[in-house]
Amino acid sequence: MLEITSTPLVLIAILGTVGVILPIISIARKEKGSNSFYAVIAFAALIVSMGYVGYEFINNSVTASALFSEDVLADDAFGGFFAIAMLIVALFTTVGSFNYMRKHNSPAVYYSLILLATIGMILVAYSTDLVMLFVAWELMSIPTYILVGFMKKNPSSNEAALKYFLFGALSSAIIVYGIALSYGLTGSTNIGEVIEGYSTLDPSLLPLALLSVGMFIAGFGFKMGLVPFHQWLPDTYEGAPSPVTALLAAATKKAGFAATIRIVILGMVVLNLDWTLALGIIAIMTMTIGNVAAIMQKNLSRMLAYSSIAHAGYILIGLAVAPYSSLGLQGSLYQIFNHAVMKGAAFIAIAGIVTTLAVTHIDKLKGLGRRMPITALGMVISLFALAGVPPLSGFWSKLMLFGSALDASSALWWAPWLAIAGVLNSALSLAYYGWITRKMYFEGETEKRVSEPKSIVAVMIFSIIFLVGFGVYPEPLLKFVEFATPIVSLGLMP
Repeated sequence: MLEITSTPLVLIAILGTVGVILPIISIARKEKGSNSFYAVIAFAALIVSMGYVGYEFINNSVTASALFSEDVLADDAFGGFFAIAMLIVALFTTVGSFNYMRKHNSPAVYYSLILLATIGMILVAYSTDLVMLFVAWELMSIPTYILVGFMKKNPSSNEAALKYFLFGALSSAIIVYGIALSYGLTGSTNIGEVIEGYSTLDPSLLPLALLSVGMFIAGFGFKMGLVPFHQWLPDTYEGAPSPVTALLAAATKKAGFAATIRIVILGMVVLNLDWTLALGIIAIMTMTIGNVAAIMQKNLSRMLAYSSIAHAGYILIGLAVAPYSSLGLQGSLYQIFNHAVMKGAAFIAIAGIVTTLAVTHIDKLKGLGRRMPITALGMVISLFALAGVPPLSGFWSKLMLFGSALDASSALWWAPWLAIAGVLNSALSLAYYGWITRKMYFEGETEKRVSEPKSIVAVMIFSIIFLVGFGVYPEPLLKFVEFATPIVSLGLMP
């Protein structure tokens, strides 16, 4: 049984209490404004939460790898790894909203929804029971539906929220169908017992087991933005408030990967199901379609939305070869953590640009390097890290991902093609990242410097230090990734 001081329960207590109290304080104070007051409270709650997770790791109170316990939640390194990544993005979103929310009403509700969505994301990573996972999934999804449509008078925001809700409801229904099949086949909703039950399943029931795994891939694939479950993503990212887009792109995607790794990948290894080719094909389709579509975009948010789709494909490379290479899951987790910072910082930079200059069209970014130098620098470093340019942190995670594909070549003849596709797509992504950089630094001459929001500058400075620091000295982050990675490689599979 989980102790009262276990990480997931403490995070529920901290974030849940503050998330519920914020709207109550707003009602009691009878104030419409006071944005900074609620933002500081939400920020403090997130900092305390991250501090507690970090303390548990430093104090060696966290079990390495991933656990399958009898409880509905497991206090393991795998869940803690995702919790830290998601809390970093939630902090980015909260800090990036300081200036943005000054122009909008209901700040207490806004920050409350961020905290509640963060709880859901974290609990998805810690869940070891399918019902608990679904409850956490909905706790994550419902607040984000509201956040996307937070600008009620903006038709674009309303359209984005409606598309997001409809696709999200469909994905939830698919996940429930997968859970129902799993329970019907094994008589349990505990993930460990379900996987164990699948390993001793009657051969005549194997098609239903395959169908349930397929349902989970489809349901979680929606949040991850995998092709062909990605149609909602560009419109939603474009219409949502810019800080909220950072939360969607850099955090909720990670919850989808956490659930996929916990259920699908570990389950496939136990079941001895060779779905690696199918996942490899999806990976190539996702990264290629994402990058090709991104090149054709003129809106910065839409361009980075398609870039997010492409990065889901990169991460999927590691999952596809995980049963055959010990580097597979490590590379995926490394890229997931880096992507949280890279993509979060990029979208917070967009939030700063929107708040200060009210533009998102790429042609309007001319001279941004002179008008908003710190924001522009933070965005460029984030984009180059996303492309995998050394010596930034994104280079090492992509190197490990592509290396895992080559490492699996002895068992999978097609695995090197995943690495080749990844390298070519990374080169292709430099086309539109370079286009943005050219607009910001090499076009426009008469622009004068404007005052940059201090909150945005703070996020940019942190992201620059993170991406450059762990790019030059990646060893601490590599050790953290290795500690949190589930051991699933069979090398192994016959």
